[in-house]
Parts: sequence; structure tokens; C-alpha cells
Amino acid sequence: MEINKNTSLFGLSWPIFCQMLLAMGIGYVDQLMLSRYSESAPGAVGNACQILGFLTLAFTIISSASGVIISQYLGAGLKDKMSRIYTLSVWFNLVISVIISLIVFIGGKYILTLMKVPAELLPEASGYLKILGGFVFVEALFDAFAQIFRSNGRTQIGMVVSLLINVLNIAGNYCFLYGPLSFLNLGVKGVAISSVFSKIIALIVVIFYFRKHIEGTVSIKYIRPFPKNDFKKLIKLGVPTAGENISYNVSQLVILAIINSMGTVAINTKIFANILCGFTYLYSVSVAVGTQIIVGHEVGAGDYDDAYKRVIKTLVPAIFVSQCMAWINYFASGFTYGLFSKNADVIGLGHKIMFIAIFLELGRTTNLVVINSMRASGDVKFPTMLGIISMWGISVAFAFIFGKVLGMGLVGVWIAMALDEIVRGVVVIIRWIRGGWRGKSVVMD
Repeated sequence: MEINKNTSLFGLSWPIFCQMLLAMGIGYVDQLMLSRYSESAPGAVGNACQILGFLTLAFTIISSASGVIISQYLGAGLKDKMSRIYTLSVWFNLVISVIISLIVFIGGKYILTLMKVPAELLPEASGYLKILGGFVFVEALFDAFAQIFRSNGRTQIGMVVSLLINVLNIAGNYCFLYGPLSFLNLGVKGVAISSVFSKIIALIVVIFYFRKHIEGTVSIKYIRPFPKNDFKKLIKLGVPTAGENISYNVSQLVILAIINSMGTVAINTKIFANILCGFTYLYSVSVAVGTQIIVGHEVGAGDYDDAYKRVIKTLVPAIFVSQCMAWINYFASGFTYGLFSKNADVIGLGHKIMFIAIFLELGRTTNLVVINSMRASGDVKFPTMLGIISMWGISVAFAFIFGKVLGMGLVGVWIAMALDEIVRGVVVIIRWIRGGWRGKSVVMD
């Protein structure tokens, strides 16, 4: 798909929207099915997924940077360099993810203990983490190919594969929890096996699609001799980009440790809130990624003014839609939380959290759209430094102060996270308007 200033944002974004909706559907269905199976299962799986989410950020260092470089190179017409970038991304992800798999498989239970996961959740969380962690390399390779597809404008493949993953995952969950394989009594471990199986099938599909439809190849010959200059570009872009994500996830792990000390009601409310809030910012994420692709191509072609206008044009409707969804989430929270839990305390606390989330999403939407576009332009250091300062100085610090010191519990934690998102949102929109992101294209290096 040829991308230029006339490319339809809707054409790029709607498959991403569907893909992310389906991806969240996996989490939604998993938690719903697990909540009916066991009261402790959602909290156990939620803790394990939080840790996996943090550890797997290591392989986004290269894949996220490759997305920026591929977009800018394609925009500049440098298609001859694509195979080398593709190969670097895939092989680096494979090596890093194998190391992560070993870390999780060997030390998963110790990590969960450090996270102060309650003793009653530890066996299920440990089993789930060990199985999924042992196959992290599958997700790493899938992530590398997904970035390649997106940067080439082939966003539909992600949507189709996500549908496949959902169908396989739901069928597998049913088999292990309630169906013909329930006699094995694997419970949470069965859900983990189902997830791994669906991801393996998805990886096979994307490799086949890449070979058939993407111009370029992945081969060891492209990294012999090792392309030091291209690797340096990937690291230069990838480390700061991953740095922000790593900072966010570490801060979330600390916040989760704070919440874990508040009891099962707070833990389950937080897990369910994350799922419901995911639907609130789903549109924002999809148009942010679509805008990122277009901005990368425009910056590569030197069209900075078009890139600037594209972001402003995207931001206003994204905020409007996310706010509408946040209000709907708030008014429907009594019903939606009731789908996950019959505990009145969880439902009541969830209703309060959804109100605070209205303000949180205002800042988060701005950050998603603007920061993704900053990365696409090559401006990666500023949002990373801002994120580290704000996440720790506001989100973590005030989560502890409000939640523990002042005794506000989970409500105080959510207020702290909302303040973090709003402050960062104000700062990044000012930087975008002033043009601090201009002139940072990697094509110029």
C-alpha cells in the first residue's frame, strides 16, 4: 500500500481498531471465563500478565524502532534497504526473547513473590507465568512481523490474525475449563496452554503472509557482515522509545505491588478496570498508530507541515470519542462489573474508578496520538525523559501518598494516574505546536 499525504487515516486505522478490539477480547473472555471458574484466578492471571508485559518490552527496543525506520525509508523511497532492517528486527527479537523465556521459566515464582502477590494467588499465577513465559519468543517474532506489516500499510493482516487468535483461544479455554479436557483439572494452566497454541498458529500465518505479500526478505545473509550503522540507528531510536515503555511498566508494577497490599477486592477491581478502560481508549490507540505510520512516511519525504496538520486533525476527534466512551463506561459500570464479579464491594469500587477514568482518558488520548507521532518523526528522547519524570514523580509517588498514607485506597491510586496522564498530555501538545520534533528524521543521518 502506497502511503502519502492523501492516504486515508480511516483505511489504515479501522483494521488496527478491529485488531486491538479482538486482542482485548482475548483478555476480556479470559477473565470472564476464569472469574466463573475460580474467584482467585483473575487476580492470579492479572499479576502474571503484568510481569510478562514488562519483561517482553525488551524485544520492543528493535521492533518499535524498525517501524519508524521502515516508514521513513519508504517515505524517502529507500526500498533497497528494507530486507536488512527486516532481518535485524526479526533476529534481534528472537535472541532477546529466548533469554527472557529462560528468566521467566527459572525465576518466575521469585518475581511474583517480590511483587507481593498474595499466597493464595501464587500457585496459579506461577503456573500461568511459567507456561506463557516459556514461549515468549513466539510473541517476539510475531511483534517483529506486525511492525513490518503496519509500516508497509498492510494493517488488515493484523485484524485477520487477531480474529484467528480469538477463535482458537476461546475454543481452547472452553476445552480446558469446561469441555472435554476439563478432566485434566489444569484450570489456569490450561488457559495458558490455549493462549500459547493460538499464538503459534498466528506466527505461522504471518510468516506465510510476509513471504507472499511483502517486498523484501528475512535472511542471515543481510547481517553478514553485520550492518553496524543500521543497528546503531535502531538502538538510537529503540532504546529511548522502549525506555518510556519500560518506565511505564516498571511504575505499573510498583503500583500493582501497592494495590496488592490492599486486598483481593482492590486487586480484582483494578484488573477489571484495566479491561473496561481498554475499550475506552481503543479508538485513540488505533488512530494514533495509523497517524504514526503516515507521519513517519511524511517526515521521511520531508513534509513536516503535512505531518503537523495530520496530528492536530487526528487529536480533536480522538479526544471526543474517548470522552464519550469514558462516560458510557462510567454509567454502565454497575452492569459491566457485574459480569465479572457478584461482589458488591468490587462493583461499588469499580463505579468510583470509572468516574476518575473520565479525566484520565483526556490526558491518555493526547499522549497516545502526539507521542506516537513524535516517535515517528524521530523525536524519541524528549517523551522518554518526560515520561520517566512524570510517571515516577506523579503516578507512583502520589499513588503511595493518596492510596496508602492518606488511606484513599484504589481511588487514590487512580487519581494519581490521572494526574500523570493530564500533566504529560499538556506538555507534549505544547511541544508539538512549537515544533520541537522537527528536523529529527533518521533519513538525514
